[in-house]
Amino acid sequence: MYQFVGQQEINRSLHEKGYKDVRITRQFMGFTPDQNRHTNQVRFINDDGNLIYSQPAAYNPDSFYFPSPVKIGKAYYDRNDSLINEPIDFTYANNLSVKDYQQILQIGIVSFISPKKKRFDLTEDDYRFLYQYLSQYPSETNYPKYDTSKFYDSFVKFYFKYGSHQMPEQVRVFNKVGWAYGFLTDISYVVDFKNNVEFMLTATVYVNSDGILNDDKYDYDSIGYPFMYQLGQTIYNYELQRNREHKPGLSNFKIQYEQRDINDKRPIIKDVDN
Repeated sequence: MYQFVGQQEINRSLHEKGYKDVRITRQFMGFTPDQNRHTNQVRFINDDGNLIYSQPAAYNPDSFYFPSPVKIGKAYYDRNDSLINEPIDFTYANNLSVKDYQQILQIGIVSFISPKKKRFDLTEDDYRFLYQYLSQYPSETNYPKYDTSKFYDSFVKFYFKYGSHQMPEQVRVFNKVGWAYGFLTDISYVVDFKNNVEFMLTATVYVNSDGILNDDKYDYDSIGYPFMYQLGQTIYNYELQRNREHKPGLSNFKIQYEQRDINDKRPIIKDVDN
């Protein structure tokens, strides 16, 4: 997506929609800042070998504003597994605040409640696509074919994850998570069809007691997941009891999900990058 849209268009379009502090400056390819400004030529070809679409390579000459240093932790392991005894520097990394993150998801779910300037040019089919893949479980996904003993239904549904691999039958969570460097983030739109309940919940927590990043020793299991689960369940139970003057209409969020083919002999996927 970064290569197709281009660094300049990604940032300009988000800034024009009012997300002034967003910076998408890098791909996760080990590139230098200047290399990240370049994107490759893109060509689409049909089965007959005929060209459908082509766009040239691009370069972004726009400057970026980095207001202040962003340094985290007391030490980190670099890509060569060497311990560097200083904070890791995120100053020039991609930047997206949880406030903007939540609003972008909110607009992607219920655009009509947002100012037109901030909305995205999405068709009805686009919205159905988003609804499906923000909420579909690994067990319902035909491709990739996930190992559901590891990638269980609540795997990236942090507000329902701890203590159970199953999701409540009447609940669907439309969400996007962040999960790296000791940070857990979940931006969720939660729908309970049986009880006619909906709510949005956004949280981020940093659980890295040793202060060392990239050592794969984070407090996800002991602190992060239990906290996110307790937070989610507290809000969910409150919403179940809260009187609503206006009842939500949830019919748009009832999706026909994929079904696993029991005759599919492909090997299951046991590991994926986050």
